[in-house]
Amino acid sequence: MDRRARPDTELDNPLLDLSGLPRFRDIRPEHVAPAVDYMLVRNRARIQALLAGDAEPTWDGFAQPMEDLDEALERVWAPVAHLNAVCDSPALREAYDACLPRLSAYATEVSQDPRVYRAYRAIRSGPEYPRLTLAQRRLLDNTLRDLRLAGAELGEADKARFKAIRKELATLASRFDRHLLDATQAWRLHLTDPAELAGLPESARARARARAEQEGLDGWLFTLEGPSYLDFITYSARRPLRRRIYEAYVTRASDQGPHAGRWDNGPVMGRILALRREMARLLGYPHYAEYSMATKMAGSSDEVLEFLRELAERARPAARQELAELEDYARAEDGLERLEAWDIPYYSERLREQRYRYAQEAVRAYFPEPVVLRGLFELVRRLYGVEVREAGPAQVWHPDVRLYEIRDRDGALRGRFYLDLYARRHKRGGAWMDECIGRKRTAEGVQVPVAFLTCNVSPPVGDAPALLTHDEVVTLFHEFGHGLHHMLTRVDHVGVAGINGVAWDAVELPSQFMENWCWEPEVLGFLSGHVETGAPLPGDLLDKMRSARNFQAGMQMLRQIEFALFDMLLHRDPAADGPGRIQAVLDRVREEVAVVRPPAFNRFQHGFAHIFSGGYAAGYYSYKWAEVLSADAFSRFEEEGLFNPRVGRDFLVHILEAGGTREPAELFRAFRGRPPRIDALLRHSGLAA
Repeated sequence: MDRRARPDTELDNPLLDLSGLPRFRDIRPEHVAPAVDYMLVRNRARIQALLAGDAEPTWDGFAQPMEDLDEALERVWAPVAHLNAVCDSPALREAYDACLPRLSAYATEVSQDPRVYRAYRAIRSGPEYPRLTLAQRRLLDNTLRDLRLAGAELGEADKARFKAIRKELATLASRFDRHLLDATQAWRLHLTDPAELAGLPESARARARARAEQEGLDGWLFTLEGPSYLDFITYSARRPLRRRIYEAYVTRASDQGPHAGRWDNGPVMGRILALRREMARLLGYPHYAEYSMATKMAGSSDEVLEFLRELAERARPAARQELAELEDYARAEDGLERLEAWDIPYYSERLREQRYRYAQEAVRAYFPEPVVLRGLFELVRRLYGVEVREAGPAQVWHPDVRLYEIRDRDGALRGRFYLDLYARRHKRGGAWMDECIGRKRTAEGVQVPVAFLTCNVSPPVGDAPALLTHDEVVTLFHEFGHGLHHMLTRVDHVGVAGINGVAWDAVELPSQFMENWCWEPEVLGFLSGHVETGAPLPGDLLDKMRSARNFQAGMQMLRQIEFALFDMLLHRDPAADGPGRIQAVLDRVREEVAVVRPPAFNRFQHGFAHIFSGGYAAGYYSYKWAEVLSADAFSRFEEEGLFNPRVGRDFLVHILEAGGTREPAELFRAFRGRPPRIDALLRHSGLAA
């Protein structure tokens, strides 16, 4: 039989072609299960062969082959997981969901195999260990820790239960995301009366009209996708319509709102929490929050709670004053006696415009996509001496996606990344960086790292380029910071290269660090350029933006602290596994720290994907924790020169290139010359004493 007639063979399945970049145009849902099954069978057979010999385990004879097996499986799965997030379809969903339990079962099976654990321990305690490289020792120590956290030391009955828990959790996380995506895409606000567009700037109207035309509709179409929702809730002068879209947004995938109960994540959340609690207790932890701390920079959940509550104390006086000012403004302008949650973005923007004499929407004209990208690439050239350029033709999953490469001054290739900027149907909301290919050294040389960089900005309208808000520019810089961490690593072992092996509460340092540059006049001179004239952002407008940078900083900080406290306390709670109990924890947190109290129908938690389906369970505090690090790191550039080549080189060497080879606190001290301080964060946030 001609092997080309069988799509499930290693030869013909594009997912199994690891010779280069993924063949996205060739990948079909029917390729997914055969590719995964092939890899699992292959990996199991090779692991058995590695364990069969009588020789004492060594790095080259056991640890390195095991890392290679893990990396190959991840290479196969990475494009599947990515397509599932950016090209949702029923067939791909089915294929993706069918493979999750198999992958989870395999990972737990390997982690709990006592022979695997003994082999790693033998290398760790053997004569070879001191001769291993720093990266190899770190990877070995992390592997042993992760094996213990995966149940390697449990008895057989507990191992079986642990395996079942992890398998079910993988399925539940996917279900949570599905419910949220379906609920987001099911609702729309279709307007045909121009009077109902009162307050909306022309650019927002044009985006809504273009969206309606795509759907074959007259008038204007608004959705719950991020850019569209923010356009409406921020600018619409029609209060009843603001409430309508707000209610639809904050009740997605819940028991409330226009689709109440249809995609309710309540039972999913409860089951996830119950399983996490059981998993932690099997391993001897009092709760999941403490289990999570085993891989964090913070020492304990108590330390995290103390950190968050200290920040809350700093922010609360300012937040109360900011809310009172907003209430006074809404009352004076429109006679509004009670400021509701759906009023806050609208009146905040109006007050900002009045106080600082500029509208955020007007700033868009100075941030056309091509100018922003050129400016971003120019910044990293000045900081790190690398060149970013568009790569040659490559297979992509959508016509809007582009492939770029990063090269050293001598032309050596350091990394590649796919850039997927625009919001569209069947694409998950938000912004993120994910790994496509990790760096490692092979017999053929260095495997170049490749990243996925995904945003959801408003797409271009007509022949004009996409225009970004300044917030969207900041988000792009944030994700590119993650990408640089992944792509500029010099570590030769995937498990501790780039973001891998980095404590979760320190992994946001490079990304939040990049945000700071979006506010510097020296950078905005080449980061901005008016879409019609090419003129950079005027100095007086920048002064207004910088003055307004900390507008409502107290309210914004308390909002993030509210989310982080809720996450941590939820995962410390001994009984929070029902929707009512989850809501009670959130209500208690809001009573403690919030100045803005949302309406009773608000179900924010039902869409809190970071902690229920992402990697931030008992770790959402990481954003604030790492913000201390990033603000303090940036303050060295402020002190010694924004483009000081020595400081840029130090950040490149000690942070971006080092990956997870050393403890984050040690790397930070190597760069900064001392432990981190909170002062820079408070100063940047306008909350210093």
